Formats: sequence, structure tokens, C-alpha cells
Amino acid sequence: MANTSENTSDNAEKNSSARAKSARTRQQPKEQSPGPMQVLRGACAQLAELTGMETESVSSFERTEDGWTLNVEVLELARVPDTMSLLASYEVELDANGELSGYRRVRRYERGRSDRS
Repeated sequence: MANTSENTSDNAEKNSSARAKSARTRQQPKEQSPGPMQVLRGACAQLAELTGMETESVSSFERTEDGWTLNVEVLELARVPDTMSLLASYEVELDANGELSGYRRVRRYERGRSDRS
């Protein structure tokens, strides 16, 4: 009889433990992908860390099937006067989690110059 009582007690503890674990699993929020502002900030920080160049601005930002694509303007070479500084436009690719997966320089120009139309 004592053995049966112990088994019943063990089963009750196991069932209680399983219910508690199931409740914790349901309560945990699902992992969400980062929002646009998080992606922008993270991309600029990652690019600056990899290149050692200061981010000036983001000129384009687009969600793609695989993640995100951005065009980021960076200061490549500071000069005096500032209008003679060299800037560059980098195309930055990020995965769906906002992690940088690649970048390339697509344009280099002086700060005071505009594109020819």
C-alpha cells in the first residue's frame, strides 16, 4: 500500500510540473523581428564598427524578401573646409534579424557636390 501511495504522489508531482512548464511556454512572447528604427540604428552601428567610418545619414531603406537593404552615407575623409570632405554611399544588406550580411561602396563624392541630372 505504501508503494501505491508513493507512486500516486510522484505522478501528481510530475503532472503538476508538466502543467507549470506548459504554462510558462505559452506565456513566453514569440521572438519578433526588429522594427525599422532598430534596423536603422543597428545597421549604422555595425557598418561604423566594420569600416571605422562615421555614419552621416541613411538615404534609402527598404524591406526585402531576405531582410533589409539600406544606402548609408559615411564620411570617408574629413577635409578643411568641410565642403571638400569626401563622403561615400554604401549599399548595406541585412538579414531579417537586422544583422549585417554584406556591404559595398557604390559612390564616392565631395560633400558640396550634387549628382548631375
